[in-house]
Amino acid sequence: MEEITTTEETKMYLTENSKSFLKETAQWAYFLSIMGFIGIALLVLLALFMGTLFTKLGSLGGSAAAMGVLGGGFITAIYLIIAVIYFFPVYYLYQFASKAKVAFATDNNKQLNTSFEYLKSHYKFIGIFTLVITVLYSLLFVFSMMGVIISSM
Repeated sequence: MEEITTTEETKMYLTENSKSFLKETAQWAYFLSIMGFIGIALLVLLALFMGTLFTKLGSLGGSAAAMGVLGGGFITAIYLIIAVIYFFPVYYLYQFASKAKVAFATDNNKQLNTSFEYLKSHYKFIGIFTLVITVLYSLLFVFSMMGVIISSM
């Protein structure tokens, strides 16, 4: 039987070009995550503003009064749910960027591995979210077509 040994030739290393690309990627990821956090903050403010606006319009009376009061809370809830969903991929991206920047500054492999874990989590979240949205859109399309067929009968 042959004995299999691991040599230095079979290990993967980051070249200087790869390190440079990853550093630049981390910088852009950091920028995008900060912009994402700003977007989340604006979304929360918009949720509160729109909820208040709809409630105020509903309190004016008339036929839209019930819709205004109920709609204000509904709009606020929808915007807040979107903000919470949006938070997770932005957080994972921020963690990747922060840990990668520290890893390259201190030449720390453990930090680099941790940063890649967050990058994996970011893309896993985006992938699952994309799948869920695709299924929801497909169901919406199917039910819309069923509605068209039923209404044309």
